[in-house]
Amino acid sequence: MTPTRVLVLNSGSSSLKYQLLDMRDSSRLAVGLVERIGEQTSRLTHTRPATGETREQSGPIADHETALKSVAGELARDGLGLDSPELAAIGHRVVHGGMFFTEPTVIDESVLTEIERLIPVAPLHNPANLTGIRTAMALRPDLPQVAVFDTAFHTSMPESAARYAIDPAIADRYRIRRYGFHGTSHAYVARETARLLGKAQEEVNVIVLHLGNGASASAVERGRCVDTSMGLTPLEGLVMGTRSGDLDPAVIFHLARVGEMSMDEIDTLLNKRSGLFGLCGDNDMREIRRRVDEGDEAAALAFDIYIHRIKKYIGAYYAVLGSVDAVAFTAGVGENAAAVRSAAVAGLTGLGLAVDEELNAVRSGEPRLVSPGDARVAVAVVPTDEELEIATQTYALVGAAAGTAAGKEG
Repeated sequence: MTPTRVLVLNSGSSSLKYQLLDMRDSSRLAVGLVERIGEQTSRLTHTRPATGETREQSGPIADHETALKSVAGELARDGLGLDSPELAAIGHRVVHGGMFFTEPTVIDESVLTEIERLIPVAPLHNPANLTGIRTAMALRPDLPQVAVFDTAFHTSMPESAARYAIDPAIADRYRIRRYGFHGTSHAYVARETARLLGKAQEEVNVIVLHLGNGASASAVERGRCVDTSMGLTPLEGLVMGTRSGDLDPAVIFHLARVGEMSMDEIDTLLNKRSGLFGLCGDNDMREIRRRVDEGDEAAALAFDIYIHRIKKYIGAYYAVLGSVDAVAFTAGVGENAAAVRSAAVAGLTGLGLAVDEELNAVRSGEPRLVSPGDARVAVAVVPTDEELEIATQTYALVGAAAGTAAGKEG
């Protein structure tokens, strides 16, 4: 029997998201989340999509090892345990892979060492990713574990887009360059947008706007990323929920010298107390839009700044690509906030961009076009599916080998 299941793990500092997929038809067998790991109020929510059944556990979960064992127990209750011979691999989301990892990679000690070396440029994410990987490896040391990197899709950027204009020797010594993030989402959405247009991805140029609490844009030329808005870290680029996005670097010097703020204080300001939250006290677009509709000036200004930055990136990436077939909105805000989509392309008819307000107002979980039928450039809403992308890349790497091994055993 050829194993066809892939367990996808996304380990955060105090959370563990998981999905178990059957790659024969990409169906989800189980979906779950462990929250507040390390606290007395931890919670595990486990769902069987086929039946709609949801189970919850509440109570202290001390660490990621305990969390994954709890997940394994829930899967076992459904006959989907980690010891199943149908499990082909475990795929792990890893935020930062630097320039070393350009594709999905089977994890061994050398891979773990390199991910650890990248912690200084991803201090919030890579340590948690490593914890999840090591825990899973301890539970199933015989099973292929695959790392799928957020940065990998963006490694195709030319040096002219990836390099900062600083001394190359210093940049190389400290690995300073533009890496980009949300790569699995951008890869998935760019490919699905081409499919929505009825074309191969090698035939189209797409601007992808991943708009969630974290937000990023990418210019995808015939299936290859040629530019993206996030840089060395996820701080650069669009205005986000709590991150400032693009900022004059001298602001940091000014805050340190004149404001007498420490580097840690500035880091907290720009990453956790800026963006929409810093501008108006809210980082939930639904709440911001409610406040805008009620005449709240702070919320209106925050929204306008947010949209202004998106428009700048649309225009910039139009210039980078030369011609554009589609602009695709994805992630929580991009998929659900019709007002954001409408405002982002308002006034861009000269670039061939417009939305049909009636189509744009429709809520749906399906990929769809919201531009007029005669638009030169399609405006698409494409729900992202990072877990499916991770599972697909993982299975493509290990599935054939698993099938060969099963054949030999038979």
